[in-house]
Amino acid sequence: MNINFLDIFENTVKKKINDTAVVHRESSVTFSELMLSAKNAACSLIGIIGNSVNVPVAVFLPKQISTIIADLAIMYSCNPFMNLDVKTPKDRIFNTMELIKPLAVITDEKNKAFFDGTSYNVILIDELINSGKADEELLLERRSRLIDTDPMCLINTSGSTGTPKSVALNHRSFFDFMYWSVERFGFDDSFVVGSLSPVVFDIYDFELCLMMMCGAKLVLLDASLASFPAKLLEGLNKNSVNFIFWVPSIMVNIANMDLLNKIDIPPLKLVWFAGEVFPTKQFLYWYDIMKNTMFVNMYGPIEITLDCTYYAVEKRPDENKPLPIGIPCRNTDILILNDDDKLCTAGEEGELCVRGTSLAMGYYNNPEKTSAAFVQNPLNTAYPETIYRTGDIVFCDEFGLIHFCGRKDSLIKHMGYRIELGEIEHVLINKLMLVKYCCAVYNYSKKKIVLYYEKDSDISAADFRNAIKTEFPAYMMPSEYIRMELLPRNANGKIDRLLLKKKTNEED
Repeated sequence: MNINFLDIFENTVKKKINDTAVVHRESSVTFSELMLSAKNAACSLIGIIGNSVNVPVAVFLPKQISTIIADLAIMYSCNPFMNLDVKTPKDRIFNTMELIKPLAVITDEKNKAFFDGTSYNVILIDELINSGKADEELLLERRSRLIDTDPMCLINTSGSTGTPKSVALNHRSFFDFMYWSVERFGFDDSFVVGSLSPVVFDIYDFELCLMMMCGAKLVLLDASLASFPAKLLEGLNKNSVNFIFWVPSIMVNIANMDLLNKIDIPPLKLVWFAGEVFPTKQFLYWYDIMKNTMFVNMYGPIEITLDCTYYAVEKRPDENKPLPIGIPCRNTDILILNDDDKLCTAGEEGELCVRGTSLAMGYYNNPEKTSAAFVQNPLNTAYPETIYRTGDIVFCDEFGLIHFCGRKDSLIKHMGYRIELGEIEHVLINKLMLVKYCCAVYNYSKKKIVLYYEKDSDISAADFRNAIKTEFPAYMMPSEYIRMELLPRNANGKIDRLLLKKKTNEED
């Protein structure tokens, strides 16, 4: 029985000791080198943070080999890692740090100044690696205290009050998803992963687990390449990548530029995509050209440890219909509930709820948000059983396939990131006081955030962007700003978000 990913990683290292584990640009590291560096860094880290276990340690590094070493070192110290985005504005990072209160933050010389003037325990990754010496007895003693429900990592997601929520995921939930993935899709050490997602994505954590469990090689692709699709494809070719798990927006750009007919890429065994809707027209471009590749539409919020449903595309879909999100992964149960918390019938729309081992532990240091989303199964009154309410509206067709319809509230996925539109509104109204009232809505067809605001005079888009660029990362910036003398209200006097959403999408 595997209790934590370190045990299974060490078994993998024994089989792959001198094989390449991770590649980044012109650098690479073998499995044995990776493990030794992580153990050295872990022992140094333990010397600094002391005997604490199951308390988060933050990582503030760009995506590179040392980031993986840092994450593994934190796991070896028997604490969960929390990766932070080095491109995120300071206030947002510090809001997260204040909520989580990590034992320390690991960074490098280039990014150390970000924390100047703060009281955070800042540790340089190079010093951890170079000053530490692996103490196997110490590491094994600490690991003997771990159980499979202890947290493995924290992943930050957007929150409506301006402070991101941190989803706590444990070892058991990752094992649950990984064992299913390996059995269903045959992952093994022949897979070369084109890792493009930022380290703050759950996709990155899945790729890390693939390396640890299956001996797959990780090829770290620079996130900047997403803006240069041709170079991105050349990177796949150079490194003989045969598996990718990307957000559809990147694949849409490649389709629109007809790059698959212009640039040779290696045979892809498997392509997963998730995070947003993949327009069927652009999907068919990939499907028709990559005839020997399996394509899988994955669905699931962070709170469900990667994904909870999947649709393996086994026949050419109808261009005029969206791809379904499919069927539940093994050991996961999907409940589609109506407004009365009763199961929906075939074709009836309802909220997608999930039960099973894959569920996250909840939101770290946030019991109120946890209790609102992780609730007792209303269909079970016999014993305690938690389900997660996703807020996504879906229906199940007569063939048992689940189809995504939209969001129940203001939570969206844009460019692969999950965003709480209320956070944008909160900052503009309460923190920056730029406007009296506003409402952010999402245009699904054009994939853009539109901000409606109430003010006596116009504010230019440039002035908006200058005002909020220190508050939000680029992916949270609205693309369009529309002034109204009065925002529409519903019968309760609240801003009519549904009406504005309808107005935005009808104008296409």
